Amino acid sequence: MTAVRIDLTLDCGDAQLLAAFWKSALGYVDQPPPPRFATREEWLAQLELPEGESLDDVAWLCDPDGVGPRLSILKVPEPKAAKNRLHIDVRIAGHGTPAERWSRIRAEAARLVAAGGSVLAEVDEHHVVMADPEGNEFCVAAAAPPAAAPAAA
Repeated sequence: MTAVRIDLTLDCGDAQLLAAFWKSALGYVDQPPPPRFATREEWLAQLELPEGESLDDVAWLCDPDGVGPRLSILKVPEPKAAKNRLHIDVRIAGHGTPAERWSRIRAEAARLVAAGGSVLAEVDEHHVVMADPEGNEFCVAAAAPPAAAPAAA
């Protein structure tokens, strides 16, 4: 079986607020229009939204390199009620000593606090548990070291 691609969907109260935060956090951009549309505005104008809903109630983001999953951000009427059962791990690049990795993790957490997030906990100089502006939990950690090349037979 071939692996499938996934998209992530984040429910929220303010789609534009979270879109701005997650674009900053992930380096994502607004999803470009499908090929048959010349502009994003033309594409969005063709959408038939339910009565009472606005294009400000939704955002579609993507990795500009096409590697990471797309992120849909949808306004919903109910507030967040409990801890996430699934969360995003923001993995920062670079390796080095544990102290160097921890320094980069803390610097990224500070950048995300400035963008509107909050620190919930620092765990064993390994990762930082954070929340986006609406309280959705995520972690900041170092990227896994590159996998070793298989040994020649």
